[in-house]
Amino acid sequence: MILPAIDLLDGQSVRLLQGNYNAVTVVDSDPIAQAKKINNAGLNALHVVDLDGAKSGLAANLKTILSIRQNFTGFIEVGGGIRTLAQIEQYHTAGINRVILGSIALKNPTLVRQAVEKYGDLIAVGIDGKNGKVATEGWLEQSNVSFETLLSAMIAIGVKHFIVTDVARDGTLKGPNIALLAQLQQQFVTANITASGGIAQMSDLVALNQAGIQDVIVGKALASGNITLTQLSELEE
Repeated sequence: MILPAIDLLDGQSVRLLQGNYNAVTVVDSDPIAQAKKINNAGLNALHVVDLDGAKSGLAANLKTILSIRQNFTGFIEVGGGIRTLAQIEQYHTAGINRVILGSIALKNPTLVRQAVEKYGDLIAVGIDGKNGKVATEGWLEQSNVSFETLLSAMIAIGVKHFIVTDVARDGTLKGPNIALLAQLQQQFVTANITASGGIAQMSDLVALNQAGIQDVIVGKALASGNITLTQLSELEE
């Protein structure tokens, strides 16, 4: 599954460089129109992040996300500051296909367990960080917990889907951290690991696929024109 990314900040679709809120580029002032373009290109999956929510813990861009859901045909996963069962229920009711829990997985694994027990496959965990350690609070804080430790703990409570991002690669167009992703996928064979961060060209998608990674999020490469929606659509066929 190829998932074009729509990252929302103040109601606009943007890209950050390495998660830096002070390094913002506006991709599209109308994210609903952007979602429609993705659909019209023949792509039927979206990765949506509420960047305001990632910092505040509130569903700051909920109205925009609901509008995207109403205008997009296909699979939508949403992440960014989702920290309560009530927020998960809100997205579930709205028809979101997968809800990504981030910082809360590290800080409140009990909530993740409750969410998995109630919602099953709806729940995914985003594991973001650099130098093998997990970052939290919209990447603003760095922990001492390794990717492997968090993955192992989340699998033990029933999580199957993981979005893994090497923050050092995100938005840089330097290529994904294939070694890290492949190692995690080989170590945790029951996990479905989605690659995020650093995708620069079509060959990166091929290399990830060869490394055993089936699902990939593409953001900056689309925004920069390095990869086109048409190319992604052709790869999906």
